[in-house]
Amino acid sequence: MSHDPATDQAALLALQQGDASALNRLIVRWQRPLHSFAYRYCQNRADAEDLVAQAFARLYQQRLRLRPDTRLSAWLFTTLTNLCHNHHRWKRRHPTVNLETGPHDPDASGPRGPSQDCLPAEGRTPEQAMEHDESLQALRSAIDRLPHELKVTLLLHHYDHLSYREIGEITGCSERGVETRLYRAKKLLRELLLSHATLR
Repeated sequence: MSHDPATDQAALLALQQGDASALNRLIVRWQRPLHSFAYRYCQNRADAEDLVAQAFARLYQQRLRLRPDTRLSAWLFTTLTNLCHNHHRWKRRHPTVNLETGPHDPDASGPRGPSQDCLPAEGRTPEQAMEHDESLQALRSAIDRLPHELKVTLLLHHYDHLSYREIGEITGCSERGVETRLYRAKKLLRELLLSHATLR
């Protein structure tokens, strides 16, 4: 993660001392990567925006409880992953129709992952475009079916490009444990995609 922890710690100290503008600086710094993760986890832009807002609200509410040396990147992502998990479980118990039907949300910032276009849009035939959209939807559906800890690890590694150490700080897992989770996530993902292809 390219952000300087010292800059975050300085902003946290200022926030603890009553500088409200420090929260705005942290929001500017972290809103896009947090939204990128939340959108890929929830696959819904409005939900992602709401969950990121909740994460920043919790930061403000708990600002005086945080140690001065707190790694805010890990704290924010840990808070957000927990919020996403709780929200996902609630949505499963209260299903609704998702009106976001587009194959990709341009506002979901972050590095292009393996689910993004492999061919330029102008270079695809209608058949290729349809197959691409179907493959993309199958991948999203498969990722959505992964257990929470595997899903979080996979998204943080492949889309946010975090190191094993950074993922471990967020998930409370050792680097070896992160490696094991990634292996399990990829294995289960392949099985789910193979099952989808067999049923087509």
